[in-house]
Amino acid sequence: MAGTPAPFARFEWMIAWRYLRARRAEGGVSVMTWISLIGITLAVFALIATLAVRAGFRAEFVDTILGANAHVTVYSIGHVNAQTGRVDRTIPDYQQMAARVREVDGVTRVAPLIKGQVMANRGTYNAGIEVYGIAAEDLKTIPRIVNPETGRGDISRFGDGIAIGSGVARELGVTVGDKIKVISPNGVKTAFGTSPRVKAYEVVYVFSAGRYDIDRVRVYMPFVEAQQYFNRDDTADELEVMVKVPEAIDTMQLDLLQAGGKGTQLWTWRDASGGFLRALDIEDNVMFVIMAILVLIAAMNIVSGLIMLVKNKGRDIGILRTMGLTEGAVLRVFFICGSLTGMVGTAAGVLLGCLFAYYIDPIFGLVNWMSGGQAWDPSIRGIYHLPAKLQIGDVTTAIALSLGLSFVVTIFPARRAARMNPVEALRYE
Repeated sequence: MAGTPAPFARFEWMIAWRYLRARRAEGGVSVMTWISLIGITLAVFALIATLAVRAGFRAEFVDTILGANAHVTVYSIGHVNAQTGRVDRTIPDYQQMAARVREVDGVTRVAPLIKGQVMANRGTYNAGIEVYGIAAEDLKTIPRIVNPETGRGDISRFGDGIAIGSGVARELGVTVGDKIKVISPNGVKTAFGTSPRVKAYEVVYVFSAGRYDIDRVRVYMPFVEAQQYFNRDDTADELEVMVKVPEAIDTMQLDLLQAGGKGTQLWTWRDASGGFLRALDIEDNVMFVIMAILVLIAAMNIVSGLIMLVKNKGRDIGILRTMGLTEGAVLRVFFICGSLTGMVGTAAGVLLGCLFAYYIDPIFGLVNWMSGGQAWDPSIRGIYHLPAKLQIGDVTTAIALSLGLSFVVTIFPARRAARMNPVEALRYE
């Protein structure tokens, strides 16, 4: 007596394949199969494209934060100036404080800063700017600022002039070698009051940090010159600290506070951008749920196609059962029909999604060109282009979700076919 065939035997695959490629005239539902296949493909493509853009946007945004800003800023609580009655937050012993902070494990760089908001002018053009007074050797260690691929000019001449953002240069209509006036309302004190301070500086370097809000307002000035310009004799406003692992900055705060000394305050990159990052997390979760529902809707097309297939193949099912095919074998035949559609659609969707993420720059360039250059406004988005970053975890999640849903929804019509009574199926044949 012959043994029972193993599950998913060759004849089960053969029957399933014949049903899938059957023409309408033969009782097949090839049109529904194609609709299900295209639906799964587009849903998986949309899911992977969304996950890739989401990951790319977050990575680009965080990289511009960490590459052009302090990972943590050290401030002084300050004291009340007896002469002016105002709170003085400058740091007189900034060199000693910087030396102590450098000794904290994980700190890679400490730079004293002078900061001030003033106005820049050239001819009839004006722009509000934020001046960062920094030493030349410290400026050269900021990766997003001193980048040969995006910067213009000679950063080694920083001591002879200033470095300005590409947005400031565009607003004022200047380039390397031009001079701009920097105007501060808090200038020289005279018998008739405080007169604005106006001084001309040569633009020796133009940088692009990759963030519109940085490039549009930021200007770097030599530290000693900034001390003189903003009346900060022998003091600094804050310390800009870079660390080895920015994501672990929360665990370093206590050590940094102790190194800073009494009256020290910290402002981390998470404090500065935490609200936006949390909003991104919420948006990511919502988009994933929406895309998962889209995949589920596409998978439901498989159910519709299989139900029609079972109905059209009732006579065949009855014949196969009378020939000795078990309920399990019939279930597996129709399970293969549905799961094959899901697997092929998933594979095609993954391929399209990966190609989209890889070629997103030319695709986005074409869309931007077709929309007249209005598809992406950096003044609103913050960054200059739409990034995409393929991650193995995201692709695996999309594959697992699509295949899981495809397999689950296939079981119900397959069970219906397996439980069909062969006598009832052949009664009217």
